[in-house]
Amino acid sequence: MWVPFWTLFKKEVIRFLKVWMHTVLAPVLTGGLYLFVFGEALSKHLPVYEGVTYTAFIIPGLIMMTVLQNAFSNTASSLIQSKISGNLVFILLPAIPGPQVAAAYIGASFVRSALAGAGLYLLCSWWASPPVREPGLLIAFGFFGAAIMAALGLITALWAEKYDQMGAVMNFVIMPLTFMSGVFYSVDSRPPFWQARFCTAPHPASCSIRLCSTSGRCLCVSLRCII
Repeated sequence: MWVPFWTLFKKEVIRFLKVWMHTVLAPVLTGGLYLFVFGEALSKHLPVYEGVTYTAFIIPGLIMMTVLQNAFSNTASSLIQSKISGNLVFILLPAIPGPQVAAAYIGASFVRSALAGAGLYLLCSWWASPPVREPGLLIAFGFFGAAIMAALGLITALWAEKYDQMGAVMNFVIMPLTFMSGVFYSVDSRPPFWQARFCTAPHPASCSIRLCSTSGRCLCVSLRCII
């Protein structure tokens, strides 16, 4: 019963692992560069919370931002490549149930985003290592956030007919949502106009990142926001 799911899941995992320098290592290095540039340059000039350094503050948000972006890009890029190259027909011909196809793509996105997030956490530990006080919440809300973004990636790839359309969604929707959700600063410091749109409106990127970045002492996110 689950043979189609496992077959497609392993195919997707092998696909991104074959180019691991691009799919796993590159996001880790990008997050490390953000930490090096912003953390080292602004740590003495931007106090966030008493007893919490700016470097420790941005680490959880960087990790969650990396997880969300990779969850979206994995499903979107894989499906759009299959559509354009024409090999999507090999998935459609066996009449695999739709839920199993979606679960396989989303499951592979979990693996990629988890590897990228874990790698970035290890890299960031050289600068600061915020303790994980609620590991259960960390796993649960990372799961929900990645699931939402991976599903959005599937929807985008099904809608898009060429790479430009998928890139437009990534660059003009996903990137702004993740960057403006309090990764590099406290959401309370934004003007009222942006607070009303990014704080009260519970989109998954903002809510996943907000609780991660609100305190450098705890790597967790808000269930109420994600739901």
